[in-house]
Amino acid sequence: MTIQAMPNLHIPIDYAPILNLKQTELGIKNIKDFFQVNLSSELRLRRVTAPLFVESGTGINDDLNGIERPVRFPIKDMDDKSAEIVHSLAKWKRLTLADYEIEEGFGIYTDMNAIRADEELDNIHSLYVDQWDWELVIGEKDRNIAYLKQVVRRIYAAMLRTEYLVYELFPSITPQLPSEITFIHSEELLQKYPKLNEKEREDAITKEYGAVFIIGIGAPLSNGKPHDGRAADYDDWSTINDDGYKGLNGDLLVWNPVLKKAVELSSMGIRVNAESLERQLKSLGQENRLSLYFHKRLMNNELPLSIGGGIGQSRLCMYYLRKAHIGEIQSSIWPQEMKEEARKRGVFLI
Repeated sequence: MTIQAMPNLHIPIDYAPILNLKQTELGIKNIKDFFQVNLSSELRLRRVTAPLFVESGTGINDDLNGIERPVRFPIKDMDDKSAEIVHSLAKWKRLTLADYEIEEGFGIYTDMNAIRADEELDNIHSLYVDQWDWELVIGEKDRNIAYLKQVVRRIYAAMLRTEYLVYELFPSITPQLPSEITFIHSEELLQKYPKLNEKEREDAITKEYGAVFIIGIGAPLSNGKPHDGRAADYDDWSTINDDGYKGLNGDLLVWNPVLKKAVELSSMGIRVNAESLERQLKSLGQENRLSLYFHKRLMNNELPLSIGGGIGQSRLCMYYLRKAHIGEIQSSIWPQEMKEEARKRGVFLI
């Protein structure tokens, strides 16, 4: 049971933090150090330095659902040319794979810090986004669901090991992740729960299995609506896959035992090739983006085929440390009434 004292704030009625502030900071550091080493080892990724902002008008920044506004500012020493804070680094990483001449079977990862000013603030959404952005060079033979699932399982293996590390540090936090992750396509999920909306379907399937990867995010389903939005120019959500459904991407969700709901920890997918990029832009009426820097390089076959994604650092720590609000993990800005109400419920927002 939760108390909803104000919109977008859901605090379990019996919630009490397991760890104090000092223990929480210790947990955050250990989780982040341990997980990124395991992720790097599992996928053969080398760490690279990433930008906080990119030039506007290049098409390098991610459009997420295609409607979010980036934070922009003028650069005095460049005739007030506009720059924008990144949303994430999906396209930048692919450019970096090409520029660094990363070989097939190897990749990169980075600490990505972003500002998403249009985010609706709640227990798991913040203005500040911190995630491990990673990208792996693949061959044409790997552009299939079997390879996508293989990569997901390797990431999930790193998650399982990290969960056990947390248990060793704090024995009162017992492991809850299932030994294997469950895969389901968003169309299969719709058919399984036809009377539920998208978020309700996520809650239902994730509560049943504990950890789920939902395949196919972005293309319209049989009800005419996509399961969730995706920009047209990074994940391939339109190619017919081995199972006969559209999409070579997906979201990794776990059941949050504190909030009693599904929480997305990672969004990832096999990236667009020239054919699927053109097809997806056309389907959304965005063909004009083909004139942008990133898109021209991709259409000219100057960028490697790849698979990549982002893994939320604060959300991962929030899950492992059994926190009710992402503001217990990261320092951000929150509405004053949210901070006050959370404090009444025993939740201290950093």
